[in-house]
Amino acid sequence: MSKQKIKQLLIGTNNKGKLREIRSLLPNYIKIYSTSNFKLKSPAENGKTFEENSLIKSKHFSKKTGLICLADDSGLEVDHLDKRPGIYSARWGGKSGDFNKAIKKVFRELDKKDKNWKNKKIKARFVCALSISHLNKKITCVVGKVEGRISNEPKGKNGFGYDPIFIPLKKSKTFGEMKPSQKYKMDHRYQAFKKLKRFL
Repeated sequence: MSKQKIKQLLIGTNNKGKLREIRSLLPNYIKIYSTSNFKLKSPAENGKTFEENSLIKSKHFSKKTGLICLADDSGLEVDHLDKRPGIYSARWGGKSGDFNKAIKKVFRELDKKDKNWKNKKIKARFVCALSISHLNKKITCVVGKVEGRISNEPKGKNGFGYDPIFIPLKKSKTFGEMKPSQKYKMDHRYQAFKKLKRFL
């Protein structure tokens, strides 16, 4: 498969923010389809790791459409919270996936753990597993990470998910405050994409 370049690809996500970012990272010659073209619902993500959940999605969407599928599973790990929310990052937003709710939960959990957390550097990272599958066969699965810390309050309206509370290492702005073009050159999805290059 790696010898033959992929010409068309289904991006296996119903998250518009992820779709936008993945689209921007893919080479122009690839014809891109999204799950909304086929009105596909996401499968139950019952894996124990980002990699397992990513593969569940890429295989599921590929089998539904017959197309090669690229899927992402990603989330935020906060060291102070024993690496939670981790693979449950989206679920912390409740049924509607409301990330304002999810961000409040991160702050609530930090408060429970340590009332003084705002005066400390709370280490965290974004993790992204990207997999490519064709029908039931895994072509590849890679992981990218970006280290950083948690902001004391949400800042910035750009990005999506937990971006407003994540400050990458050696930066003073959250992902939510950065222009997408800046964020897309350093985040966890970009790190994972670099490892996928030979397949695309």
